[in-house]
Amino acid sequence: MSTSIVPTKGNLIALKKSSELAKVGFELMDKKRNILIREMMALIKHANEIQDKIDIIYTNAYKALQMANVTLGICHELSETVPVDESLSLSYRSVMGVEIPLVFIEEPKQADLPFGLYNTDSTLDEAYRKFIEVKKLTAGLAEIENSIYRLADAICKAQKRANALKNIVIPRFLENIKYVSDALEEKDREDFSRLKVIKSRKG
Repeated sequence: MSTSIVPTKGNLIALKKSSELAKVGFELMDKKRNILIREMMALIKHANEIQDKIDIIYTNAYKALQMANVTLGICHELSETVPVDESLSLSYRSVMGVEIPLVFIEEPKQADLPFGLYNTDSTLDEAYRKFIEVKKLTAGLAEIENSIYRLADAICKAQKRANALKNIVIPRFLENIKYVSDALEEKDREDFSRLKVIKSRKG
């Protein structure tokens, strides 16, 4: 309770309005937290699915590379013909005010192989395509993991704010409302008693 609050009807009205706003703020913060949690749980499930796919695709990609190394010899020189990929781009979407990254990779055309066909065969083509798939899945996993981190941070902040409203702000308003209400009621009783004394003296 704040003893600096002057017990007036105007202050009582203001305190009640502030208390109602704090309750609405708590409800909104709690809804935001629940929505963010649902979003994060869905992403965690998706991340697990992608991780499983990546494990399989990585295994297949290295097997394909080993096969290419067996049939063509070590493919070090051929690997240097693969250009640095700069097709990755980034944008964002908003979930309850939380900026979630969206990663895009421009897929190469099926016919666009960076190495010549004269000194290679289908085993290298297969390895190249498998590693393209690995790259796509890795970018997708990075997007999801970053999103999960951002959502978890926002959930933690929302939880702290909701707890502060529920356990500190709202109880303080209610305590101050009780203090002002009690003081006003006491003043009304005193005024009533004073009026009775005045009337009795006049009578």
